Amino acid sequence: MPQTVLLAEDDRAIRHALERALTLEGYAVTAVADGVEALAQAHRTPPDILVLDVMMPGIDGLQVCRVLRAEGDRTPILMLTALVETADRIAGLDAGADDYVVKPFDVEEVFARLRALLRRTSPVNGAAAAGPEAASAPAPAPASREALGQIAAAGLHMDIQARRAWRGQRELELTRTEFELLELLVRNAGIVLDHATIYDRIWGYDFGPGSKNLAVYVGYLRRKLDGPGAPALIHTVRGVGYVLRED
Repeated sequence: MPQTVLLAEDDRAIRHALERALTLEGYAVTAVADGVEALAQAHRTPPDILVLDVMMPGIDGLQVCRVLRAEGDRTPILMLTALVETADRIAGLDAGADDYVVKPFDVEEVFARLRALLRRTSPVNGAAAAGPEAASAPAPAPASREALGQIAAAGLHMDIQARRAWRGQRELELTRTEFELLELLVRNAGIVLDHATIYDRIWGYDFGPGSKNLAVYVGYLRRKLDGPGAPALIHTVRGVGYVLRED
């Protein structure tokens, strides 16, 4: 069955064009014109992914996102925004969005971001994929913390299975993308990861040297990691990328 997209965009021309493009790409699209309709439709028939315009009359995209997250809905959300300031993008991430595209956008970029979000949230049934024999076989004894889904570096501790992270004793409230970015940095602590590698591992697509997407997420992650008086953990290697380390 095709994956379902709930599209909320008040600009009729953009809504119709994007609805047609997504349909031709193989998605089953429900398009609505405002946030009220988006919430009603999301409650009535939960989609696989939401695409929300930020600026809509009545209930805007940020409010829709906040309501769904407050309800415990973890459906991936891609925001469409004409706002280019970093603070505006951070507002969307803070509301619980997983990613964003700045208008005017290339529809191929929208497709790439949707594929990346859906790929990261696809359920994996390891027992079913391995067959009934694997399902009934006893699990081997774990050999390390990492075998139990626990990783740690530079004063950070992450429980991958529970999707929880701490700096020291302080638990961090992270979005899905922030968690995956931090996991990548922790697993490669002390190693400088270039922009292309991070884009490929987190988004599944390199958006090129002009994209500010990674810088925004790193900045937002730093704000959550670095409390008052605490040393910075994520360091910029100018012209290359980022590295996690304690100085």
